[in-house]
Amino acid sequence: MNLILVAVAALQTVTLSPVQEDQARAIMQEINCVVCSGQSIADSDAALAQDMREFVRRRVAEGDRASEVRAALASHYGDEVLMRPPFAWRTAFLWVLPVLLLIGGGAMMVSASRKKTPAN
Repeated sequence: MNLILVAVAALQTVTLSPVQEDQARAIMQEINCVVCSGQSIADSDAALAQDMREFVRRRVAEGDRASEVRAALASHYGDEVLMRPPFAWRTAFLWVLPVLLLIGGGAMMVSASRKKTPAN
């Protein structure tokens, strides 16, 4: 049974030119693995990441631009699959939260440094 799955996977593998392979790898670095938090599909060992890599390779072999491949993945998995999601009201928290955390951390540091020491 496993041999059959390997054979099917081998048949689905797309052969790319070196230039196309470089394009595909660049796209893969920009796509989050939906199984592995914070890891690109290029770096993930998850089975779903393998499927996503093959999808990227197929689309690059068909002549799709990087933006078209990213858009296709985002339409299927949502904008969260993109390492750099587009700014939109529904993704605003992804862009604003880091800034708010930095401001809050800075405010806590300033507040802690201004505390007066008790007089003896």
